[in-house]
Amino acid sequence: MKQISEYQNKKVLVLGLAKSGFSAAKLLHDLGALVTVNDGKPFEENPEAQDLLALGIKVVTGSHPIELLDEDFALMVKNPGIPYSQPLVKKAIEKGLPIITEVELAYQIAECPLIGITGTNGKTTTTTMIGEILNAGMTQGKALLAGNIGYPASTVAQNAQKNDLMVTELSSFQLMGIQTFHPEIAVITNIFSAHLDYHGSQAEYEKAKWHIQENMTAADYLVLNWDQKVLQDMAATTKAQIVPFSSTQIVPGAYQKDGQLYFHDEFIMAADTLGVPGNHNVENALAAIAVAKLRNISNDNIKTTLQSFSGVPHRTQFVGTINERRFFNDSKATNILATEMALSGFDHEKLILLAGGLDRGNGFDELVPSLNGLKAIIVFGQTKDKLAQAARDAKVPIIEFSENAETAVVQAYTLSAAGDTILLSPANASWDQYKNFEIRGERFITAVNALKK
Repeated sequence: MKQISEYQNKKVLVLGLAKSGFSAAKLLHDLGALVTVNDGKPFEENPEAQDLLALGIKVVTGSHPIELLDEDFALMVKNPGIPYSQPLVKKAIEKGLPIITEVELAYQIAECPLIGITGTNGKTTTTTMIGEILNAGMTQGKALLAGNIGYPASTVAQNAQKNDLMVTELSSFQLMGIQTFHPEIAVITNIFSAHLDYHGSQAEYEKAKWHIQENMTAADYLVLNWDQKVLQDMAATTKAQIVPFSSTQIVPGAYQKDGQLYFHDEFIMAADTLGVPGNHNVENALAAIAVAKLRNISNDNIKTTLQSFSGVPHRTQFVGTINERRFFNDSKATNILATEMALSGFDHEKLILLAGGLDRGNGFDELVPSLNGLKAIIVFGQTKDKLAQAARDAKVPIIEFSENAETAVVQAYTLSAAGDTILLSPANASWDQYKNFEIRGERFITAVNALKK
């Protein structure tokens, strides 16, 4: 990593721990900063804070006292999930204290180039695709996944070598805290309505996503979903070279035509040979193809990687086949749009959907068109009655209720026949029954594996 001196003897407040805050605090300490960490979790329940204290780092836990800002801090490194409306953050803004997120810190010390990927949906799958394709074709160095995908960028940056590439997934929350962050290639998979409780408006959310390109130059490449007018409009305001991708039209970039995927006029592969189903994954693959071609990866490496790509855990992840029934885990589908996208990739006549979860007060009328033609649906959780009504409106012939995602597996298998697909795509958050969507997906997989015994 780059040995930078700008934090030497500077007072820095790290607000919020988790993986990224813990990594940032340790890095800043190693760079000679006088670090104070503030985290809401009580000290006795906070192993990260305990470890940092053992290193000699000051920790304040259990609350977020405004009095902390009486100290003369030069910088705040904020956990991305903490909103700017939080009282301590608001006070820091009033005092004019610079606030960054951990990905900015990672960029400052990284010796290798960065590729940045953001978007409302598909960014984790696209990031993973890009990483796997690059690693299949790079002759020097490695593609290192980082960021919102689960690997703190500041940790990855410390270990990255000059010939490596950091393939960095970026949330809108992370992008709000950048200053000099500068990817040589950036991707925006799509922009829909999301996180309005955090950003306050769709315009502010879009502005946050657009931060990804703010330091890019005419030597850099910005890969955009050209099927979205919002991104076409935004493209006029960047200095970077635009590389569009589209699943519906021929563009000067990556595109789908007659079921075939191309980069410019160069045939890459047939769309139906992708290892993961659905038009949304065609879009993800097109974005990945664009990045790969910009990095001079061969068509053979691109094709072989994408054909063998089995998905990301909990994102239309292929689990296995039992007695000619295929099982897919899409537990990450915590909203209606994500489930609509998953459903678009399957033959409804042979599809049994498992759905349900936390009731956030919304209805499911907009999901009805995507439920048309399903063989069956099994619903569970707080929203089971609402989903059952949506299924009735869609005239789904078989509607069953279940206790949870695990019990629904057995019911679905009983209803199924050879050639059918059983898909967990809940369209809801998991918190009514599970700590997170990962646990829900893991329980589903465990239940599927139990059928083999």
